[in-house]
Amino acid sequence: MHDAELIELWRGGRRESLHRGHAVICDASGVVEAWGSPAQIVFPRSSCKMIQALPLIESGAADAAGLTDRQLALACASHSGAAIHVAGVSDWLRTLGLDEADLRCGSHMPRDPAEHRRLTCSGETPCQIHNNCSGKHAGFLTLNRHLGGGAEYIDPDHPVQQAVKAAFEEMTGEVSPGFGIDGCSAPNHACSLVGLANAMVAFARPGGDRRGQAMRRLTLAMRDHPELVAGEGRACTALMRAMDGRVAVKTGAEGVFVAILPDHGLGIALKITDGATRAAEAAITALLVHLGALPEADPVVERYLTAPIRNWRGMVTGQMRRATAFPA
Repeated sequence: MHDAELIELWRGGRRESLHRGHAVICDASGVVEAWGSPAQIVFPRSSCKMIQALPLIESGAADAAGLTDRQLALACASHSGAAIHVAGVSDWLRTLGLDEADLRCGSHMPRDPAEHRRLTCSGETPCQIHNNCSGKHAGFLTLNRHLGGGAEYIDPDHPVQQAVKAAFEEMTGEVSPGFGIDGCSAPNHACSLVGLANAMVAFARPGGDRRGQAMRRLTLAMRDHPELVAGEGRACTALMRAMDGRVAVKTGAEGVFVAILPDHGLGIALKITDGATRAAEAAITALLVHLGALPEADPVVERYLTAPIRNWRGMVTGQMRRATAFPA
């Protein structure tokens, strides 16, 4: 399964670096365009959080808990740990009668500069609510309360994770070949890249049944609240804002990115072989421009794809660009 040349960096008139990978665009009938191998098996990482959130709604847990669209957006988020994210998850846990100790995602310093600075200057340590996956885990806890499961909701055999696995396999149309443990300690099931893209097509073309209604609610929550899905200065937030809420996008660790395009009835999934986030952001931007979902003149395109590379003195030293055949 050979990967393809996707994103290049040039300096001094020479190609200095090259990011290879796989990318696929699907519609309801199957593959529309592909680079590399659509059959490549990947860990979707956080790009599949909207799939992982489906049982939260389908089970009735979200409605029983009175979850808002903002909370559903947080359930799909890889947030920056900004005050808006920390407050949103904290309030969510409080309404459940739970607190930070009930989470099982672990803690890390937030990406948000202001919150990072506040913690550093105060000497305060980050808590699990600062974890970029704390919204997903608040969703797991909400589902767990509804199902009556035990406290260790991240265990692969736990009812919460069994429900997530079932939804994942149904959405991708595949039996997962296995799982790995994600950075937030929850299982992350592998699938083919085309299976992941097909799942995004389902989100783009939801039916009127219970699952279709759940997909529609999650997609709209992401599109209406891009600031909660990632955060200021982050690609997911910037790209969704640039497309005026017409497209939902979601990044995943190790160079994964997906997009849901309801107006086009399309789904996109891509994986950068070397795991580089900068290349994944450039590649998804290139594909969105290629499909006409994102105007090439929008400043966000320059930011993530075509901006000149400058050194510490501000001199232009190079440029990132699409590889010759990407997109065709």
